[in-house]
Amino acid sequence: MSSSHIPCLSMPPLPLMFRYLLYLLVPFLVLIAAATLACVAGYWLWLAADQAWPLEKVISKLGKLLLVLSIVPLMHGLGLKAADLGFAVRRTMLRQFGQGLALGLLSLLPVMVVLYLAGVHIVDASRIWTWDWLLGKLVGGFLLALLISLAEEPIFRGILFSGLQSRINTVVAVLASSFYYGILHFLDSQSTLSGDDIHPLSGFMLMQEAFANLLNPEITTALIALICVGLFLGVIRATVPGSLALCIGCHTGWVWQIKFSKSLFDVDPASSYLFLVSHYDGVVGPLVSVWMVMAITTYLLYRRWANRI
Repeated sequence: MSSSHIPCLSMPPLPLMFRYLLYLLVPFLVLIAAATLACVAGYWLWLAADQAWPLEKVISKLGKLLLVLSIVPLMHGLGLKAADLGFAVRRTMLRQFGQGLALGLLSLLPVMVVLYLAGVHIVDASRIWTWDWLLGKLVGGFLLALLISLAEEPIFRGILFSGLQSRINTVVAVLASSFYYGILHFLDSQSTLSGDDIHPLSGFMLMQEAFANLLNPEITTALIALICVGLFLGVIRATVPGSLALCIGCHTGWVWQIKFSKSLFDVDPASSYLFLVSHYDGVVGPLVSVWMVMAITTYLLYRRWANRI
């Protein structure tokens, strides 16, 4: 065989590789910028509010708010429109939200059933159930789940996915947005500062602790599970045009079901199958990871089969 017929692995030019790495690092730099601004502004906001809330909570909430608000300047800077982020006309979005809500509830239900049958989740017998209490939990849980989804999905399946997809490729965009979605849930500080110990730089101590928490081995199973959840949503976003509302609905259904389940059940620490969940919320863990991978694989195989017909 002549040398001209020997296959070789082609690699993109180094400048292109560096550009790809830069694109992948930009979301992290935005995260650092939002956290830094929250540390600085959070301290003065905490003082202006007469120290009504813990500083760590003020900084955490402000940082998340700044991430949401960053969507507008990032859209302008990247030259993206609402349609590029996956938004559709109102009627279509309402229909997609309903479909996504049903998908979220139905897709997580088998996990909840398995956890109950395995004895990981046990009924909270100490709680007195009333119709008013159940209705309050349902409505309150739904509103909280909707708020979380409306904040997170435009960031991860909206601006982050769309920005990367337009500059690298769809697969990398799904993987990267899922990774960032997962780690954001663990940027958390466990320290509680008292008034006497707080100064203008205290927020940066909390910020350092929050980023160091990403190296905590105790979060590994929950982090993998949330990345798998992000992959599920990312695959939907990548394969269904204008499907951001579908992702919002699905995300809402998951969070709503988990919040309501935690009101009804406790996690049995003596269960033999406790390894199926993590300490994160008593649901997310290895079982969710396996279930999400199975769902993604089944969905992609179905699409491949359907396209051949």
